Amino acid sequence: MNCTRRRIGLRYYSTASSSTSHFNQRITSLQNASGPTKVNDALQLFDEMLQRQPPPNISKFTQLISVIVKKKQYSTALILLNQMKLMGIPANIYTINISINCHCRLNQVAYGFALLATIFKQGHPPSLATYTTLIHGLVLADRVFEAVELFKKLLREKVCEPNQVMYGSVINGLCKVGHTSKALELLRFMESGSCKPGVAQYSVVIDSLCKDKMVDHALELFGKMTEKGVLADVITYSALIHGLCNFGRETKAAKMLRDMEDEGISPTVETFNILVDSFCKQGSVKDAELAVQAMVRRGLNPDVITYSALIDGYCLRGEIDDAEKVLDGMVKRDIVPNIITYNSLINGYCKKKQIDKARHLFQDIQDKGLIPDVVTYSSMLQGLYDSGNPAAARELFNEMQAKGLAPNICTYRILLHGMCKNSQCPDALTLFRSLESKELMEDVGLYNILIDGCSKCGKPNEAMDLFDELCLKGLKPNVRTYTIMISVYCEEGLLGKCKELLRKMEENGCLPNRVTYNVLVRELLKENECQEAEIYLEEMINRGFMPDHATFENLLPRIPNVGKDSRLRTIILKLTS
Repeated sequence: MNCTRRRIGLRYYSTASSSTSHFNQRITSLQNASGPTKVNDALQLFDEMLQRQPPPNISKFTQLISVIVKKKQYSTALILLNQMKLMGIPANIYTINISINCHCRLNQVAYGFALLATIFKQGHPPSLATYTTLIHGLVLADRVFEAVELFKKLLREKVCEPNQVMYGSVINGLCKVGHTSKALELLRFMESGSCKPGVAQYSVVIDSLCKDKMVDHALELFGKMTEKGVLADVITYSALIHGLCNFGRETKAAKMLRDMEDEGISPTVETFNILVDSFCKQGSVKDAELAVQAMVRRGLNPDVITYSALIDGYCLRGEIDDAEKVLDGMVKRDIVPNIITYNSLINGYCKKKQIDKARHLFQDIQDKGLIPDVVTYSSMLQGLYDSGNPAAARELFNEMQAKGLAPNICTYRILLHGMCKNSQCPDALTLFRSLESKELMEDVGLYNILIDGCSKCGKPNEAMDLFDELCLKGLKPNVRTYTIMISVYCEEGLLGKCKELLRKMEENGCLPNRVTYNVLVRELLKENECQEAEIYLEEMINRGFMPDHATFENLLPRIPNVGKDSRLRTIILKLTS
């Protein structure tokens, strides 16, 4: 009898051991696999494991569900965890942490905290991973200040010793809401403690400094980081290159690219795309092309973002033929253009007054199954108005709204400007009054368009009313608003109001620019107020602004003959000497 039991026990042990080994191999295979079949294979294996009696150790289930989570199938992972519970497989801290993570990723942080309560009820102490996951979940849900408060509580009550990941989540959250200085303080706190910051934490702050237009501070932090022996990675360098490019410092950015290669860090396609895009926006498409060639020499393949940037660069220069050649080239390389690619080309056609080509492409992309976005429609509206086709523009705008696509501020600016330019000021005002968005109704740019439009349509009183309305709303006129109103007052012969507005403008901290002075001087000259014009002309020159061509044309006939004293001649001679 004992002998029989021993044989059964050995056979069972052998079968279980073989089964465990089999599951281990398949889980390892799935962890290293990729592609769409990975999730399906994982689900199939889960079913097999669940049906096995007795089921494998819970750690095997945890490993398998982690594969599902890494594929961002959070809802699926939660369903599997629930199935385990129904089958009587007890949860442990690891499975609960996975559940918390999935809920947080699905923007269900409240469920995550409910599970934290479950951990306490079961008598388990929450792990560092539990709190880190919850802090990260709060950051993902844009509840950064709650995340910071939880982090402070953990430190204050010495609940756990934060690691780099937890610090990183808080730093990332602070940067996300624009509190870069606080993130930098926390980084300094890390430097003074036992948990030193790594490249990931430094990179987040460096990137945030660059986005806050503090590139020199970012470079300084980069220098201190390397002095501490923390090696920069491709993310660090890419952030700095992006920051430098945004400030037109492409030469320094290109040098940084060479520096990273000297350090043995290979730039990615994304790194090169930053340079390509920046060169194109600066109008240096040839430099962008050289950057693309450098990519290819390094074995990197330009992608749709690379080609879209080149197309945009050529379109901005008005070199449409070259943009079309780039499009043809990317199609030959089996790179499918996206809506951003076509938007650049449509915008290029519209700027070159090739509206028929733009309309054809607009229809063609829809036939290809692409859906025009707000940028596509805005470019088309601009092109139709510029080509003198306001009826077609309004029809297109109606189509855009019928498709449920919400116009943005840029769209409305194009629309109102186009209507005013085509002598449709009453319609433009009606549309403006119909806007329900507070953001739109309080956009100074829209007021500027309407004030200028009413003035040019021969409705100065409506222009003045709009200006008064803008001020009564507590909105702050900008230099363009003041310049337009100075022109309106001058044309109405209200020179006193002109000078008063100029004084008020400076009192409000808005200094006149070249356009303001040129408008004022021209209008004063037209009204034969030469002495006043001379005063403002001299002030203008002293402030470093030059008269434009139209102002010079008004000035020259008013200069007295040689031999007569003239302050105006003295000013002109000073300019031409």
